[in-house]
Amino acid sequence: MHVKKYLLKGLHRLQKGPGYSYKELLVWYCNNTNTHGPKRIICEGPKKKALWLLLTLLFACLVCWQWGVFIRTYLGWEVSVALSLGFKTMDFPAVTLCNASPFQYSKVKHLLKDLDELMEAVLERIVAPEPGRANASSTLNLTIWNHTPLVLIDERDPRHPVVLDLLGSNNTNGSASGSPAPGRTCSAQECKVAMRLCSLNGTACAFWNFTSATQAVTEWYVLQATNIFSQVPRQELVAMGYSAQRMILACLFGTEPCSHRNFTAIFYPYYGNCYIFNWGMTKKALPSANPGSEFGLKLVLDIGQEDYVPFLASTAGARLLLHEQRTYPFIREEGIYAMTGTETSIGVLVDKLQRMGEPYSPCTVNGSDVAVQNLYSDYNTTYSIQACLHSCFQDHMIHNCSCGHYLYPLPQGERYCNNQDFPDWAHCYLDLRISVALRETCISMCKESCNDTQYKMTISMADWPSEASEDWILHVLSQERDQSPNITVSRNGIVKLNIYFQEFNYRTIEESAANNIVWLLSNLGGQFGFWMGGSVLCLIEFGEIIIDFLWITIIRLVAFLRSLRRRRARAPCDSPPPTVAELVEAHTNFGFQPDPASREGYPNGQPLPIPGTPPPNYDSLRLQPLDTIESDSEGDAI
Repeated sequence: MHVKKYLLKGLHRLQKGPGYSYKELLVWYCNNTNTHGPKRIICEGPKKKALWLLLTLLFACLVCWQWGVFIRTYLGWEVSVALSLGFKTMDFPAVTLCNASPFQYSKVKHLLKDLDELMEAVLERIVAPEPGRANASSTLNLTIWNHTPLVLIDERDPRHPVVLDLLGSNNTNGSASGSPAPGRTCSAQECKVAMRLCSLNGTACAFWNFTSATQAVTEWYVLQATNIFSQVPRQELVAMGYSAQRMILACLFGTEPCSHRNFTAIFYPYYGNCYIFNWGMTKKALPSANPGSEFGLKLVLDIGQEDYVPFLASTAGARLLLHEQRTYPFIREEGIYAMTGTETSIGVLVDKLQRMGEPYSPCTVNGSDVAVQNLYSDYNTTYSIQACLHSCFQDHMIHNCSCGHYLYPLPQGERYCNNQDFPDWAHCYLDLRISVALRETCISMCKESCNDTQYKMTISMADWPSEASEDWILHVLSQERDQSPNITVSRNGIVKLNIYFQEFNYRTIEESAANNIVWLLSNLGGQFGFWMGGSVLCLIEFGEIIIDFLWITIIRLVAFLRSLRRRRARAPCDSPPPTVAELVEAHTNFGFQPDPASREGYPNGQPLPIPGTPPPNYDSLRLQPLDTIESDSEGDAI
């Protein structure tokens, strides 16, 4: 009873007017709410009451539908892009320079001797096929060749293609070994050069087809060179590349002279030794004094084309990339070439991208929330999506092939792939390289950087040095580098670069929320006011009535549980209870035997209760406050 009284008092104080039944509470709400429709439902006649009830329900459904549309639009996290222009003095970008050839041929020739001999034999077989050369392969070291040979696929009969080994002319389909030379029997459209990659001791093989023999032999040579260089220590590979002293002949930044000492060296497996100017790792980034070619970076490079690896580097020139400070240069994916014998002028414009981040844009600030281990973190560089994609590929390479690819960094404790220790690696690598599912997986796991700076380049070229100045320029450069009166550099090996800001104007592309919380609240309130004539106070009133409904439900539930508990506590009695006369007789006459039917009401031989007069209700003599008496009466009424 005390709990019920307390709940009744609390409900009475919260309501301040409505009754205690559901119907009375609903009538009170319709009479007192500021929303227009419910009032008319109570005040009008039967016909208008039905009409206003229908209109109120219809407009309430419209409001809920519109609210759902706006909330779904807000939760779509759409963004709007704003483009703004700024003008200020900017830091000069980091400039990474590499040679198109990763190594000097004179220093790696001993490592590539067997591979070069195989390559020459293959080219002779393709260019000038002669049947008498079929036995020339007996003098070659075929260890590399037998692991991953080049084959010729004769498709003149599509139902029975013939696969011929380019060196041994061994037919894998059972044809005679004395088949005619491929170059004289079919055209390039009928015969294709392919690379055969096998695994599981040659039981599972795949063919990597090419449309041109040039592509086939180049990819084959790069794959075999990767196998060789992966077994050479990194220090030796650095010594075999082009040094900064030999490559950088002249340097001028604005009006300040510079040299190879102002460059930071890194080893990039695909291009060998690369050199970065203004990387900002150990020193503060250099600002550009003014826009224009006179205040940029001027370089003269010697790529040493005469010492290129003939089958590894088929492109001659310098590879360069402009990027932000403290970012790793992915020059193979993002760089450009500068041609020898020319002056290449590069005008730079800056675009700054600022993304919103989660939940608006799937970007990351520092890569800590990306589920891919960044293998480039040892360089102490900032996060980039290229670093994530390369790390993801290397992770799958290690997981599927049990070794890592030579072009990417290795996690701790892993080894690079090679034919000796991992004979199936080439077949596994090809499967991962052409796998669309792997690319989609890595793209879904990696995120763009939330803040990024992109350098837009305008490139122009001119012949350099000119015919009139070629002689003295080459003499001066030879004297400065080699202290020789003879010319030691050639026009086919030198490159002049001129990198500068075109202007100090920069563009900022910034994302902002297309629908913020203010937009959401204004639209929700506008729809509610238009269809229902309500406001926020009307929503509070509706919330209040919901609370009152809950109070009444709780009170009725407590009353029901208490009554149920009392009914269960009562002992079952199949016969009428004994009379007072029988109870008195039983306590005064010890030989009295009550009727057996009456004893059934007291099971287990329980003694009969002692009769007596009930005690007086002394609470009726006490003075009680008026509100308590009202509450009691209300509770009894319920």
